[in-house]
Amino acid sequence: MITNRRQVLIYVIFFTLLTAALFTGVGAGSVFIHPFEVAKILAQQLPGVQILVEDKSPLTHIIMDIRLPRVMLALFVGASLSVAGAAFQGLLRNPLADPYTLGASSGAAVGAVMVFYFGITIPFLGSFTLPVTAVAGGFVSLYLVLIMARLVSRTMAVETIILIGIIFSSFLGSVISLMIALSTDELRQIINWLMGSVGMRGWPYVYLIIPFFITGTILLLVHWRELNAFGFGEQSAHHLGIDVKQKKTVILFAAAILTGAAVAVSGTIGFVGLVIPHFVRLLSGPDHKHLLILSAAGGGAFLIFADVIARTILAPQELPIGVITALIGAPVFGLILIYKIRNRNV
Repeated sequence: MITNRRQVLIYVIFFTLLTAALFTGVGAGSVFIHPFEVAKILAQQLPGVQILVEDKSPLTHIIMDIRLPRVMLALFVGASLSVAGAAFQGLLRNPLADPYTLGASSGAAVGAVMVFYFGITIPFLGSFTLPVTAVAGGFVSLYLVLIMARLVSRTMAVETIILIGIIFSSFLGSVISLMIALSTDELRQIINWLMGSVGMRGWPYVYLIIPFFITGTILLLVHWRELNAFGFGEQSAHHLGIDVKQKKTVILFAAAILTGAAVAVSGTIGFVGLVIPHFVRLLSGPDHKHLLILSAAGGGAFLIFADVIARTILAPQELPIGVITALIGAPVFGLILIYKIRNRNV
C-alpha cells in the first residue's frame, strides 16, 4: 500500500509518462494519428462497445495490425529488461549489474544467431524456432554460470557470480563474432537482429513474451523483502532468517526469464536495464516493493519513446533501436554516476 504522498506523485508521473508513450508510439509515423482518434479506435475494439464514427478501416488496420503490436512489444521488452536490471542490481549490490551481467542475454543471442547461421527450423515450432531457441540459450547460459560459481565458491559469493558472468559473456561474444565472420548471406540478418528491433514482429511475439514477463515479474515482486535484505549484504540477509542460496537462485532465474524472453523477441538492446533502475532508485528510493513496479513502467515508456525516435528521425529509413538506447543511455548513466559520486563525497 502506498502511504507516502511523494510516492503517490511518483507513481502518477511514471504511469502518466507510460500512457503518453503508448499514445505517442501508436500515433507517430508516416501517417500521424491524433491521440483522440487512437483512443476512439482502441475503444471500438472493446467487447460490447460501439462508437458511431465514420469508416476508418485503413487507420484501424494501421493501429491494430502494425503499430499497436510494435508498441506493446516495446513496452514488455523495456519493462522486462528494466525489472531484471533492478533485481540484478539489488541482489548483487553492484551499480553496473544489468540483465547482461550473468551471460543470460549472451546465451540467448548465441541461440538466435545459430538459428540464422545454420538455418534451423524445428518442425513443430515453425516461425517460433528463433524465440524459443533464444530463450533456451539464455537458460543454459545462466545454468552454466551458476554451476561454475558453485564450483568456485560453495557460498556462491556475489563477486564470484559477477566475474564468471562477465567471463562467460565474453566467451559467448567471441562465439557470435566467429559465426558472423564465417557467415555470408546471413550476415546482414544477424547484424540487424543483434542491434535490436521491435518492428515487424506482430502479435505472436507479444503473446510469446507476456507469460514470461508475468512469471518473472510476479516471482520478483513476491521476493521484494528478500531483495531489500540483500541490499545490506548476504550476511545480514542470513541473520534475518533468509535462506540466502535458495532465494538468490530464485531471484536469478526470475531475472533470467525476463532477460531471455526480451532478447528472444527483440534482439540485444542495451542500457535499458542499467539506466532505468538507477533513475527510478534516485527518485523513489531503494525499496523494491515500489522500485520493481516503477522500473517496469519507466522501462516500457523509455523503450517506446526510443522506438519512436528510431523509426521517425531518419524516416523512411529506420534505425536499430539498440543504437538509440545506447546513444541516450550511455550519457544519462554517466550523469547519474557523477551525481551519485558527488553526493557521496559531500
